[in-house]
Amino acid sequence: MIIYNPKDWLSTTIYLHTFRIFKRLLPYLIASAVISAALAYWELSYVDAEDRNMLKNVSIVHSLLGFVLSLLLVFRTNTAYDRWWEARKQWGSLTNTSRILAIKMNAFLSPDDKVNRSFYRKSIALFAETLSSYLKSDYTKFMLDEKLNPELNTLDDKKHGPNQVAALIYKKTNILYKEGKITGDQLITLNKELTALTEVTGACERIKNTPIPLGYSSFIKTFIILYTATLPIGYVFSLGYFVIAAVPFIFYVLAALEMIGESIEEPFGADADDLPIEKMASNIKKHCNEILVA
Repeated sequence: MIIYNPKDWLSTTIYLHTFRIFKRLLPYLIASAVISAALAYWELSYVDAEDRNMLKNVSIVHSLLGFVLSLLLVFRTNTAYDRWWEARKQWGSLTNTSRILAIKMNAFLSPDDKVNRSFYRKSIALFAETLSSYLKSDYTKFMLDEKLNPELNTLDDKKHGPNQVAALIYKKTNILYKEGKITGDQLITLNKELTALTEVTGACERIKNTPIPLGYSSFIKTFIILYTATLPIGYVFSLGYFVIAAVPFIFYVLAALEMIGESIEEPFGADADDLPIEKMASNIKKHCNEILVA
């Protein structure tokens, strides 16, 4: 994610011209300008007065369809942003859960219990790192060189990584209860945070594995192309050859909104607008190291 000052108009405007969306749309903008120029030349040079009056009325259809298209794009952008914001809330919840779990274990475990303190200090951070890697790829190999906690080396890279780490944490907590190192009331107190780890994982998987329906996305793209491609037909008589600049600009605005929605609807990728979940996982590791000092 790019950190920027939203009050600085100059830098954000300059960034727009170097933005990858503009680069991706450039061939389509050129094609739009060429089509607009061809239609403008044909209509202004070869269409007679009677047919011109009929073609002017096409702009009425564009006015009606433009309202419909604006509603579709607003809904599309809002839906994509809701996915992005939901992902951010889930990782905020994971950060708080990790901190609280580390604080509780710091209070419950003896200051001299270096082995168990080391386990929770590393396993809580490992869960966030594992979830980050899992969301960016299907499966990632997690190999750790741990002398105090050899159980952390048993993770299978062919299985669901976050589930394995959460199971290890829950299993270790249950062992501590059986050994009498934590009480039953303390175990119940820890249950909320232990359960929250899996809940966050499930919510993030739901966002990642459920994209916007293909039919909806395809319809908007087709609508935008047909709408802008036919704009010169009705507006060339009022704008003249200025449609060669106006139509590509309108196409850029509409298509850019659609592509921004595409960018933010996948918050766990590597785009500039995606969430910095690797940085968040790194912060969780830092906090756990500060809290659970062996």
